[in-house]
Amino acid sequence: MQAKKRYLLVLLSCAFLAYCYFGGYRLKSEGYIPFEIDSLPSYLDTWSHHVYDKDREPSPHIRRTGGSYGLRKISNNLVNQKCRMETCFDYARCSKDFKVYVYPLADESTGEVPLSPSPAYQKVLDVIIESRYYTPDPSQACLFVLAIDTLDRDNLSADYVRNVPSRLQRLKTWNGGRNHVIFNLYSGTWPEYAEDDLGFDTGEAILAKASMSTTSFRPGFDISIPLFHKNHPEKGGEPGFVTTNNFPANKKYLLAFKGKRYVHGIGSETRNSLYHLHNERDIVLVTTCRHGKSWKELKDERCDEDNTEYDRYEYEILLHNSTLCLVPRGRRLGSFRFLEALQAGCIPVLLSNGWALPFSQVIDWNKAVIWADERLLLQVPEIARSIPLTKLFSLRQQTQILWDKYFASIEKIVFTTLEIIRERLPDQAVRDGRVWNTAPGALVSLPQYSGSYPWDPINKKETMFTAVVYSQLGASLIQTSPLYRIVKALTKSAHAAMVLVIWANEKNPPSRVRWPVMSIPLHIIHQPGISQRFSPHPLIQTEAILSLDEDTLLTTDEIDFAFHVWTNFPDRIVGYPARSHYWDDAKGTWGYTSKWTNDYSIVLTGAAFYHRYFNYLYTEWLSPLLLKTVDQSHNCEDILMNFLVSHVTRRPPIKVTQRKQYKESPPASGVARSPWNDPDHFIQRQTCLNTFAAVFGYMPLLRSNTRLDPVLFKDPVSNLRKKYRQIELVGS
Repeated sequence: MQAKKRYLLVLLSCAFLAYCYFGGYRLKSEGYIPFEIDSLPSYLDTWSHHVYDKDREPSPHIRRTGGSYGLRKISNNLVNQKCRMETCFDYARCSKDFKVYVYPLADESTGEVPLSPSPAYQKVLDVIIESRYYTPDPSQACLFVLAIDTLDRDNLSADYVRNVPSRLQRLKTWNGGRNHVIFNLYSGTWPEYAEDDLGFDTGEAILAKASMSTTSFRPGFDISIPLFHKNHPEKGGEPGFVTTNNFPANKKYLLAFKGKRYVHGIGSETRNSLYHLHNERDIVLVTTCRHGKSWKELKDERCDEDNTEYDRYEYEILLHNSTLCLVPRGRRLGSFRFLEALQAGCIPVLLSNGWALPFSQVIDWNKAVIWADERLLLQVPEIARSIPLTKLFSLRQQTQILWDKYFASIEKIVFTTLEIIRERLPDQAVRDGRVWNTAPGALVSLPQYSGSYPWDPINKKETMFTAVVYSQLGASLIQTSPLYRIVKALTKSAHAAMVLVIWANEKNPPSRVRWPVMSIPLHIIHQPGISQRFSPHPLIQTEAILSLDEDTLLTTDEIDFAFHVWTNFPDRIVGYPARSHYWDDAKGTWGYTSKWTNDYSIVLTGAAFYHRYFNYLYTEWLSPLLLKTVDQSHNCEDILMNFLVSHVTRRPPIKVTQRKQYKESPPASGVARSPWNDPDHFIQRQTCLNTFAAVFGYMPLLRSNTRLDPVLFKDPVSNLRKKYRQIELVGS
């Protein structure tokens, strides 16, 4: 009996000691959380951070930095995880206007000029400074952008900027980062690549960052941007590679990937397993170990075989001949392959659990990509083969829309970032998802004008137009003058709602009694300035605008026919005088010609219809550099309007009827001379053409050889069957 009691006492003592030991160790481990801790996430933890649970709030202490199977690490970067626009942003600074201030390169306190930013970051700064968002006055700014290069925060990189904290403290308007936007492509370094390790305290600044995870992303505050190459174009950008959506839907390869294989470390698990799916027929997934300085020392037994298979395929050929492109995570969640696949029209299949996709606040990525799960890699081929052809067509088409509208250039990436922030401000109009996810995209949609595009087919078809006559010569108004005759022709049109004369001459306009007797309203606005002809005057109430020069010669039939054509193409410039652009190999510049050829790319607004929405874009959306060029040259506003419309719609203008001469013949001596007869006028327009192309970053003008004439035009039939009988009487 005594022995049993002793055994029982020993057993209880051991149990108590074990409880104290393991319980105390657990408490000690929990108390260690604020410091560095490494552990592998469980499957349950990984799934909770998947993109489908994007609104989940991250832990205040632990944020995943290594992807689905990567290591977790407590970052030493002090990012305020509780920041929201309501708590970390000063709305009062944006009450007047949405302007962005870019800090000067020189230090505000010492005047010292630091090292120049990297070429990529310089592009970011340049597109802001040259845009309508920019203000040189910090007191007028809503947002602030650092001149300190923050794109590459990998401290092994040559572009890594040191001493950032001390430089920030010398900025008078830093204010703990409030109302600042910090652009970043890379953060952290080998071997952990900690996502939040930027090397400085970002405070209350908004992060516009690539490769963001859903756990560190602050919804409604941060902006996830794409990872782009250093040579990504500043403006314009190459169009998508899909020029047609013809059959077959499936290309030579169903699914393809060619890239690096990480033998160990973050991002290695998925890429090390891709060879299981590679069948050399419809699924081509090849990797190489040949990267980095010590790859030979770290290679495994499969590296030689993988390298041989890798060399059999050309990356560009795979990209353009694959229906689906695998986009696995690399060392970080994002990769260059994402944008490359979008441009190629190769539908991305994402293997990067927890990645907050670029601009996911406004872009519906379900319409352009396929999500897969890193933990279920072997199911990827089955997923790829199960997608219907109609779905493939839809996804491929959407990749081209998103690439062209938001990712083709650094300018589009930056402007999309700023527009997302602008829509968060109080009393700012918000564009719906349909505008963001359909062409021509939200960057050319002014929310203060319309929540959708005014030329949308669902809108009511326009039956009336407003004629805007631009007068800058100051010629006398007599019954035989072109200005008098064009106004009189307008009064006979059943579709003219109003005539608005923009009198741009310094002389006072003629008195009202000098003008023709009219059955429609006539308004005369005395406003010098060539850009005033495209100002969104509040008197204009119709969607259709007929833009006319004062010396234009058109009959009422010609006006009505052109209007009829425009009602069927409200997104185009429709008119009479046509011009062309061409590339001059000898000079290495764009040329401008008025020769009568088989095609054209410009319809001059001296006699053309267009939608009044383009007046808003011309005045409020175009770069100030473009408007300054027009005002200084007092020329080229019609070419600029053609650039604008072609850029927005990606469609050419439409010429109507055969008329070549639409201007009044050269005036007699002593009468104001039209600039069209000035030899320097033509040279100046060629200069404008090249300046506009440089600012846009590409040549948006598109050629067409279409000309629309009235039905039964000049046919030997009864005049009673002809709707526009007077057109054939007009000499060509």
